[in-house]
Amino acid sequence: MDTAPATQELLDLIARSSGDEKHDASSFSTLDVIHMLYEVLRVDPRNPEWQERDRFLLSKGHGPLAYYAVLARNRFFPPEELERFMTWEGILGAHPDRLQVPGVEVSTGSLGHGLPLAVGVAYALRARDLLEQRVFVLTGDAELNEGSNWEAILHAGSAQLANLTLIVVDNRSSNVAMGDIAERLRAFGWDAVTVDGRDHEQLRAAYEHRADVPTAVVARV
Repeated sequence: MDTAPATQELLDLIARSSGDEKHDASSFSTLDVIHMLYEVLRVDPRNPEWQERDRFLLSKGHGPLAYYAVLARNRFFPPEELERFMTWEGILGAHPDRLQVPGVEVSTGSLGHGLPLAVGVAYALRARDLLEQRVFVLTGDAELNEGSNWEAILHAGSAQLANLTLIVVDNRSSNVAMGDIAERLRAFGWDAVTVDGRDHEQLRAAYEHRADVPTAVVARV
């Protein structure tokens, strides 16, 4: 793993968390991916409901510790809150709750829901002429086995939702051979690229890229 100073700080934050069900593997696979996204994402931790913000939906909601660490590092809530992970008095549950955690857009964990929700959010922003605002959604490769994702992928490509970016963390955990995920997405009208999910510069460049169609970043870890 790339242990650049910021990433090491995030590892230290995760280590402070309590609870036995940390889903460590899931969190570590997304750590660099989410960290670098928040280097690009337009958000304001002082005003999480800022109307002109970009939106990020963590569809892979069953491993949220990396997400919580990034939110804490970006001052959405005090880092000390991580020490109360999965405790009754804390706000950080095993799945992110938008009513509890500042900066969380949607409550997730049921796989296959995040991408369809992101399509709806992208439509809503376009309907309000918020054309600069972007919607990012993160899924896992195994999660793409859910048919609802491919319905959303087909529709978003056909509708040319250029404000939508799908991030797929590909750690080869799917029990169905996915092949070249980026190639499959391009067949549905997406602008898709595969990058090293630990390479910060590759991730940043991929996130900053925009096209006239929805974009996808397949991050191999």
